[in-house]
Amino acid sequence: MRAQHSTHPLPAFPVYSCAFVASDQMVVGGGGGAAKTGIKNKLRLFNVSQDRQLKMLCEHELEKGEDAPMSIAAHPESRSFVCGINSSEERLKRDENENCRVFSISDSGKALIKGATRGTLPSGALEDYQTTQRVTVISPDGKLLAVAGERDLSLLAFPSLLPVAQSVQVPKGEIYDVTFSPTHLVLATNLNLLVYALPKPPSEDNGEKTPKKKKGKQRSKGKEKEVHSRTPSQTPELRLVDTVDIPSVPGAPAQSVVTFRAARFHPSDFSTLFTAVNTAAPRAKKSKMAKMQAYILKWRVDLRGEQNSARPMSLEGSRKAGEGGLTCFDVSPNGKFLAFGSSDYTLGMLDSTTLSPLLSILKAHEFPITTVRFSPTSTLLVSGGVDNSIRIVTVPESFAGQPWTMIILIILALLVILVAFLLQK
Repeated sequence: MRAQHSTHPLPAFPVYSCAFVASDQMVVGGGGGAAKTGIKNKLRLFNVSQDRQLKMLCEHELEKGEDAPMSIAAHPESRSFVCGINSSEERLKRDENENCRVFSISDSGKALIKGATRGTLPSGALEDYQTTQRVTVISPDGKLLAVAGERDLSLLAFPSLLPVAQSVQVPKGEIYDVTFSPTHLVLATNLNLLVYALPKPPSEDNGEKTPKKKKGKQRSKGKEKEVHSRTPSQTPELRLVDTVDIPSVPGAPAQSVVTFRAARFHPSDFSTLFTAVNTAAPRAKKSKMAKMQAYILKWRVDLRGEQNSARPMSLEGSRKAGEGGLTCFDVSPNGKFLAFGSSDYTLGMLDSTTLSPLLSILKAHEFPITTVRFSPTSTLLVSGGVDNSIRIVTVPESFAGQPWTMIILIILALLVILVAFLLQK
């Protein structure tokens, strides 16, 4: 069964990020960026139907001079989302960047309401006005938020954006992704994977108790509810559990430079981790560019015995994903599929169990794909790019089992023919 897909042009709206805020609603971030291109930076809310139709419900235009939303993470249960948007150049110069922003959808569904904001990028990193909040990830339980720039990671409470742990600055390399398990956080840089133990929430440790104020007559009635918060001195450091270097990638050209590009835990089996790596072979004498390839790696993770001498992560399998470098990656909420976009404009999908290829759409976009995202029901896959378009793919129910089903049917058909032939004799 071939997957059906539809392209939707979005005139003058280069797409950089997207996330589903409901099974049939998606928020998309795009625009001309920080450069003075004349293209306005916006957030748009779309209705996405199962038959791949796209209808805009509302849009939120950002202030003049602000950057495009470069990353988005949504929390469908609360119909809210977080995005990375750099403030205007003037505010950056005054060290007033509000790069991390929470939005919610109004009850009418016709407006995006701005909530808490926080600056997480260090002022020194903003001198060239190029550093952005490239990573935005909400934990599976919806309580934690990880945001990162090129080298700095912040762990915040969601949706308040209050710090949960002290920020981390990676000593080498660049941050490309973050993924959560219930107890740990894996930070993917281009050079390694850094595994951190998550701190206990304030309600489970010795955080301060701050009385919650009540209005009017309610102040004197009953016992005031106590809420826990941490002072800056009490904010714990993230404890580094393990550092995983780039492994040898089977099938990669000899002497290739290998870099991590993405990392995702399996949504229901946190003993499984998927990472995407790009390889660059040595440039040939007559070639202008090094040959790029992308691979998906599957890891077995056991973080229960951190004190044991055995490494908590081991490589379990790998699969070549394509000839171009991988630019974005996602795992379906049901855990069955892996999707990726690449620099050669290809949109692909793999079986998460076998890493077998299930789908490949060549020239899905006219430029390298910037974002891929599955719907909460795992029935749709959306990709976007700076070519001012979105592509919606229907994920067939039989995708995961199709290859083996076909093989079994062929074997059964051959057996029937053989039996019929023997009976005739």
